[in-house]
Amino acid sequence: MVPADIGLIGLAVMGQNLVLNMNDHDLRVAVFNRTLSTVDEFLAGPAKGTNIIATHSIAELVGYLKKPRRVMMMVKAGAVVDDFIDQITPHLEHGDIIIDGGNSLFTDTNRRTEALAQKGILFVGTGISGGEEGARNGPSIMPGGNPDAWPYVKDIFQAIAAQVDGAPCCDWVGEEGAGHYVKMVHNGIEYGDMQLICEAYDFLRRGIGMDTDAIQSVFDEWNKGVLDSYLMEISADILGHKDADGTPLIDKILDAAGQKGTGKWTGINALEAGIPLTLIGEAVFARCLSAMKEERVGASGVLDGPTTGFDGDANEYVGYLRDALYASKIISYAQGYMLMRNAAKEYGWNLNYGGIALMWRGGCIIRSAFLGNIKQAFDQNPALENLLLDDFFRSAIGQAQLGWRRAAAKSIEIGIPMPAIVAGLTYYDGYRSERLPANLLQAQRDYFGGHTYERIDKGRGKFFHTDWTGHGGKVSSNTYNI
Repeated sequence: MVPADIGLIGLAVMGQNLVLNMNDHDLRVAVFNRTLSTVDEFLAGPAKGTNIIATHSIAELVGYLKKPRRVMMMVKAGAVVDDFIDQITPHLEHGDIIIDGGNSLFTDTNRRTEALAQKGILFVGTGISGGEEGARNGPSIMPGGNPDAWPYVKDIFQAIAAQVDGAPCCDWVGEEGAGHYVKMVHNGIEYGDMQLICEAYDFLRRGIGMDTDAIQSVFDEWNKGVLDSYLMEISADILGHKDADGTPLIDKILDAAGQKGTGKWTGINALEAGIPLTLIGEAVFARCLSAMKEERVGASGVLDGPTTGFDGDANEYVGYLRDALYASKIISYAQGYMLMRNAAKEYGWNLNYGGIALMWRGGCIIRSAFLGNIKQAFDQNPALENLLLDDFFRSAIGQAQLGWRRAAAKSIEIGIPMPAIVAGLTYYDGYRSERLPANLLQAQRDYFGGHTYERIDKGRGKFFHTDWTGHGGKVSSNTYNI
């Protein structure tokens, strides 16, 4: 029996394509799927004539593996992962490795890493981005977990990952759930990017009144400049796709979006951490609002909007909208990096922020032109607090903000919702404000709840309470949260 380099469990689209990718790189892979017929169909179909090994039990799969054994799961996040870990572990020995390549919640990966380490098993939780095409031809891979496992999975992961300028879009991210955390933030940025492009499409379509072919031409042109990205590229392709009757297919697709939860996880984590992830949050809520299709249809018949339509120069506003999209995209990444920086402090992870940008340059859904500029920003200043403070991004925002403001203002004037673009602009204005109205908010909290406040003339860390009504007394709350 010729031993296998790695075993993979889960032969859905991503699993099958990763296996074929591994086979292309001369890796011998043993495969298993809970529905056994899927294994046989895979070997008789896409994997026919390869060196891939079909197995029909976990014990058989593990029996084919060379030591240290490496078992990778490509299964649905949640309880299914724990169930497979429980089935795999009895067949492993000290130093063997279990890999979770699904979109697991990072806190689950934290827990699994620790629990398996107590049994002598090394656990890796790795984010994988790129969809079906990436899995087959080279994805972005973001591994984290037990660092002792990295030397034994590095060659495999870097061989099958996307390559940009001769470098693999894969490197060790950090301990415990760091890999899945970075993938979660990646997906949050992905939500933001997709929503921003959709808002630009809607403004061009309903605001300016351009037809689908004209919008495709705009997107094609934008994809040649600073907005060059995978999502812009595929959006242009989508707009050019015709249905059987020759009309644009996009016009027949229902405007009710789905989601699998990773963007929502990003927003929840940001709320728990107190990080203003406003643009990504609005992108998540935009999907939620879109899903209320029947309710929106009813509301459209009774709720009034602006009575005046678009009255600007179409060509000028195409340029303004490009600037708004570019500036908002920078905000989306800046907020995502802000969240990762907070997580690194909270969990004690040593994240390589420039390296993360390099991992996202190829194979993944959010690959775009300015990821190299993010790498340069952190090379120049590893302690950079916010991407907006880097010279390149500060200058880019400065050049784009006039168009950003005009596009946002016009969308409000004519009633075309652009929640993510406007949220990005509002965050920018808030971040650059030396003074915000939170002084009134703190006074309100102290008035009704005795929550105390700080004074600008007394220095940070000293808290005060006022008897605002004259009969509230001097007792204040014993907690103070920012």
